[in-house]
Amino acid sequence: MGTAFITTIKEHCRMCYTCVRECPAKAIRIVDGQAQVIGDRCIACGNCVKVCSQGAKQVRSSIKEVEALLASGQKVAACVAPSFPAEFVDADPRQVVGMLWALGFELVNEVAFGADLVAREYRRLLSRNDDTRYITTSCPAIVGYVERYYPDLLDSLTPVVSPMIATARALRQLHGNDLKIVFIGPCIAKKVEAESKPVTGEIDAVLTFPELREMLAARNIRPDNVEPCEFDPPHGAAGAMFPVSRGVLQAADIREDLMTGEVVATAGRAHTLEAIKEFSTGDLGARLLEVLACDGCIMGAGISNDLPLFNRRRHMRKYFSKRIESLDLARWHEDMERFSTLDLHRSYVANDQRIPTPADEQLNQILIRMGKLSPKDELNCGACGYDTCMEHAIAIYKGLAESEMCLPFTIEKLRHTIGELASSHQQLASTQEALIQAEKLASMGQLAAGIAHEVNNPLGVVLMYAHLMLEECQDKSKMREDLAMIAEQADRCKKIVAGLLHFARQNKVVRYPTDVRELVHRSVKTLTIPQNITVAIETDVEDPVAEIDRDQIIQVLTNLLTNAIAAMEKGGELAVRVTGDPNSIRFIVTDTGVGIPEQNINKVFEPFFTTKQIGKGTGLGLAVTYGIVKMHCGDIRVESNADPATGPTGTTFTVTLPRRE
Repeated sequence: MGTAFITTIKEHCRMCYTCVRECPAKAIRIVDGQAQVIGDRCIACGNCVKVCSQGAKQVRSSIKEVEALLASGQKVAACVAPSFPAEFVDADPRQVVGMLWALGFELVNEVAFGADLVAREYRRLLSRNDDTRYITTSCPAIVGYVERYYPDLLDSLTPVVSPMIATARALRQLHGNDLKIVFIGPCIAKKVEAESKPVTGEIDAVLTFPELREMLAARNIRPDNVEPCEFDPPHGAAGAMFPVSRGVLQAADIREDLMTGEVVATAGRAHTLEAIKEFSTGDLGARLLEVLACDGCIMGAGISNDLPLFNRRRHMRKYFSKRIESLDLARWHEDMERFSTLDLHRSYVANDQRIPTPADEQLNQILIRMGKLSPKDELNCGACGYDTCMEHAIAIYKGLAESEMCLPFTIEKLRHTIGELASSHQQLASTQEALIQAEKLASMGQLAAGIAHEVNNPLGVVLMYAHLMLEECQDKSKMREDLAMIAEQADRCKKIVAGLLHFARQNKVVRYPTDVRELVHRSVKTLTIPQNITVAIETDVEDPVAEIDRDQIIQVLTNLLTNAIAAMEKGGELAVRVTGDPNSIRFIVTDTGVGIPEQNINKVFEPFFTTKQIGKGTGLGLAVTYGIVKMHCGDIRVESNADPATGPTGTTFTVTLPRRE
């Protein structure tokens, strides 16, 4: 993989995908949510650097290389890009030259003269009477883009060097081949151009304007503490307008005639990509396409201020006007003639980075993984950094993107995960409640077993002698009524003790196939149901057979039905419904009674809790029911309303049991 001139600081990357969206070469790969620049695909346009609000993109620095050149004792020239007035708005051009001299450069030249040489070559090319179509090559990012993604258009790239290389060749013709040259400008892609094979060695180092400012700050070199100087000759003329969109055409005296359409000029990511695409298909219909990756070099990623486009253009116009006024035209023509035979030719090397588009079936599988089940699911919101969901799917296939980059997909996954967490939390809370209840029941069971064991024997003696005395007592005796009360209450105590023993006993579940429909009908028949209560039984289950403990479940139903009848002293409706699925059986007992107050709902399964009058209930029925259901690995829930103002009163108990162990 090629070396990336732009890299990502992982600690600063916040997964906003803005760099993906703004990269014309789609040279940014997302891995585990982190943006990685792919060196082979990157054209170093710097769009990602400009748009990253977190400062997560860093450019490979050339400061140490330049410092080494300046300290080597060799003659070093600084070639300053024509866009420098848009950078140094706080300094006079002569002060800029003075600061470069103070850094140690022996020559400070304008690349504007090289731009004049290149403009002349463009004019010569277009003056030929042939059908050759050309793409201007002053912008190295555009050259890199064509070499990688439109290698079939290499022959359309003008075989002319950029103004940077033209200036370097002119200076070496003047000062010898030993001259070391440092280019200073607003373009990160110039670093790539300087190392490209066809022009390797012609530029020794490239500094962006922020790097130059860093070097000046380190040496405390400021506009106010240097001696102003003029640029060294040769001086440029109209080439100074190269950094502005269509400045190339003006410098070359080439007219963009909308009537003929032979020349088309554009700038910026979106327009440039579309223009090159149409040029490749022949739809553009132009002989010359002048393109810049940025909105002019004055908007390059290597400019440190935040001035808007037209403010920078204004500074360029001011400088250009003064330059033309002070230009020695005779000297300029003489210099242009001197370099009329200078070799400005160059070639280009294909670096094909195109990846075949996947088949429709593969794309559909990727789209399905992203939740795009139909065209209406393809929102094309652009949040992932790609214009369409289809482009995102292609990038996933190419290994450049991840499904999680899709915001709607991620939100849906998050919503699903939250739902699962809520369900899990609810199950956990229910399990925790069941554990607390089970622990409470276990403690109460141990206490009940001890009490029942100690009380049962003396209670049996009391009960036996009470009945004996009652049998011997005469019918009209005054003691008979008292003895009857003793026998009645002793019988009641016996029932309570029997309930305690049953509650405390650790029964085992003996499962065998049982018809739950027959079980419900049998449970209802064993009860004495008042005439003012109507009973409805519904068995809505295809397979009525479940493996349960018949006797224990009859006890569960009996307890629920008895409580329901007791809650409807004034009459009402009692409904028993049986439903189920392949895995479970549900018994639903509903009454239209007085209901259970909300504050008592969580207490109904506690031992000895009852809302019945004293002497009419022990408070063990639902506790026993709860224990039986849990021994069956089932679940019991209650819903109730005791407030007539909020709706019909009544209670519903739902018992869910697994069909099999």
